[in-house]
Amino acid sequence: MASLWRAAMGQSEKQPDDYGGVEFWSEPERTGWLTKQGEYIKTWRRRWFVLKQGKLFWFKESTITRASKPRGVIPVATCLTVKGAEDVLNKQNAFELSTRTDTMYFIADSEKEKEDWINSIGRSIVQHSRSVTDSEVVDYDSKK
Repeated sequence: MASLWRAAMGQSEKQPDDYGGVEFWSEPERTGWLTKQGEYIKTWRRRWFVLKQGKLFWFKESTITRASKPRGVIPVATCLTVKGAEDVLNKQNAFELSTRTDTMYFIADSEKEKEDWINSIGRSIVQHSRSVTDSEVVDYDSKK
């Protein structure tokens, strides 16, 4: 019941104030209007999106300041794919963003906007996905 109440109030069980220190109001990698399908109530709403430092934030308004509170945030490192979804939704300029547990749908204002968002999010997924670093490689030969 508590999670249903949080959903109705636009909150989630994730910490909504955990933005990982990202200053989303300053010099974002990409911004723009997208229409997003709701997580709980599957209506379509127009939101202002900001992509910065591996996080995709969305807001009700396009004027973003230090005091702005995102309506939601997706860490792109948790995303597996971003691809067109016109055939799935039967809507022009639609694309999807998938994690292991969820698929979110978006609609851009134009084909170019859709492609630009897919490219930007795709680059961010690659840049921020966890990969093995040199310090994590175990050298079994050095241990005797």
